Amino acid sequence: MVEPDIIIVGLHASPFSLTIPLRARHTQNPMRTIATIMLLATLALPLGEGAAFAPLDNKDLSALQAQATQGDTEAQNRLGELYAKGRGVPQDYTQARAWYEKAAEKGHPLAQNNLAELYFAGLGGPPDYVRAYMWVSLAAAHMQGEEKKQAEENLEDVAKRMSPAQVTEAKRLSEQCRTKKFKGC
Repeated sequence: MVEPDIIIVGLHASPFSLTIPLRARHTQNPMRTIATIMLLATLALPLGEGAAFAPLDNKDLSALQAQATQGDTEAQNRLGELYAKGRGVPQDYTQARAWYEKAAEKGHPLAQNNLAELYFAGLGGPPDYVRAYMWVSLAAAHMQGEEKKQAEENLEDVAKRMSPAQVTEAKRLSEQCRTKKFKGC
């Protein structure tokens, strides 16, 4: 017997849909599956007018990579998003994590939040709730409106999965990171 699939459709105004086989629930850690769905949903949400990804040609991708390599945090975050989504490049969470980290260490709040989501879901490396909490708390401190609300909800979600000692350590790391202006976080 073939099991039906779960279909998630219409996240906000996006025509994005995601199909997840029910059998995946039995073969994976359920929390990782949920975290992955949350990450994919967050990455699929539009961030405002003009935020949709236009298809990239090699020239555009090369220009974006050059900007990112030169330290442009917007380009680094965008490149991280492209790798996370597999848009114009092969999907590669390790590369996504690396590019988000470069921008996050320069104080880019969206990159900090995106990096936190990868740490939370264990994409591009092992899950690390302490690092996820640290990065999302740093992001939330510099966001406004709906972005801030979402980051605060992410912070609550990760805190629920942590021990009190882990939360204390994450808060210590967050403060240390702020003090060092994100260097060596």
